[in-house]
Amino acid sequence: MRILVVDDEEKFALLTAEHLHEAGHKVTAVTTGQEAVDALAGEPFDAVVTDLKMDPVDGMAVLEAAKKADPETGVIVMTAYGTVENAVQAMRQGAYDFVTKPFSLDELVLVLERLGERSALRRENVALRQELSTAGRFSEMVGTSQALKQVKDLIDKVAQSDASVLILGESGVGKELVARMIHRASPRADRPFVVVHAAALPENLLESELFGYEKGAFTGAAGRKQGRVETAERGTLFLDEIGEISPPFQVKLLRFLQEKTFVRLGGTDEKTVDTRVIAATNRNLQEEVAAGRFREDLYYRLSVFPITVPPLREHKSDIKHLARHALARLGYGQELGTDVEDLLKDYDWPGNVRELENVLERALILAGGDELGPQHIQLPEPVLVRPGSTASNTRKSLADMEEEMLHDALRRAGGNKTKAAKLLGITRRMLYTKLDRFGIQYDEES
Repeated sequence: MRILVVDDEEKFALLTAEHLHEAGHKVTAVTTGQEAVDALAGEPFDAVVTDLKMDPVDGMAVLEAAKKADPETGVIVMTAYGTVENAVQAMRQGAYDFVTKPFSLDELVLVLERLGERSALRRENVALRQELSTAGRFSEMVGTSQALKQVKDLIDKVAQSDASVLILGESGVGKELVARMIHRASPRADRPFVVVHAAALPENLLESELFGYEKGAFTGAAGRKQGRVETAERGTLFLDEIGEISPPFQVKLLRFLQEKTFVRLGGTDEKTVDTRVIAATNRNLQEEVAAGRFREDLYYRLSVFPITVPPLREHKSDIKHLARHALARLGYGQELGTDVEDLLKDYDWPGNVRELENVLERALILAGGDELGPQHIQLPEPVLVRPGSTASNTRKSLADMEEEMLHDALRRAGGNKTKAAKLLGITRRMLYTKLDRFGIQYDEES
């Protein structure tokens, strides 16, 4: 931990700092309350050990400054035997604990260890709440096909290692589910699983979300915030849509993967974490590397163990199992008719499992509590006919639909990229990435 020791008895402050340093902590020692307040305003500390009785800036002022800089900073106050009541008052104001002088320095080390355990538990609880909010959708991989069996075998093989995993596959195939299964089967299963959707965040927010920030790092940064990589300490960090990140941020991510160190935005203190990284993308990163849009060294760092999740059209025998599972989760207790199953199997599912779940949820609403029938299944009509094909068996591919949506949004926005991105519900950066992918010409100024 990064610890600030404050005591107006210089010899005692230095002795305490030396002992804590030998216990494995990074320690700064100061001899006045004002020095402590200034230090807290300038750099982050995980814990503060401060004497209560100092003049003119006392330990209560140091406690207030520590909590203002970062509410998560643990403060331990040192007090003389006759002023324990003051220490209790400090705890009411947010101090973690107190020690009574004279005390054993080993006792102080134990108090700090308990503080560190509490901080780690708080981080885990935050991550657990996030995971539980989505865990219902990601309970298991449903299906008995050979294609899914191969994916499950790869999950079993890589789960016990700490190797970086790159999960490849189209949108909606269940890449996050695969990442969660790897985490749950790993030795890190009882630690946090933290998700970052790279494409959902503007580039200027992605770094602060991932690595955290210090007070004053940017307008609106009123206090210190811990990033997702710290929340995932000793657990797993899942970076979804990794193919959408910009070249400048690729450099920062590569450094983190190589060194397992980072610096919070606006800070100078280098922090080290033990975090496993699993990434996912629906893009062909080898093509992106060849085109110069994705760093080759980052690609190889991420893809130590690649897993490709097959699209639903390549394992249609699993559709009936997936449909029954999704309907049961939605509260439908009846058997699914073979006429409905046949209808679902005849469709190519460009949106994959996610699209299947959405269609079934809509069908239940249309059924209104009655038995689900073919009339409740709403699928896109055949609209695109290519040479040598018929309208009855050819549908728009997912890429075709995405390109058409881009053109439509630009047309509706009068060519304004910011407005078009808002219409599509994506960031402006992601819009430009998609325009480049489809070779759609655009004016850089608009």
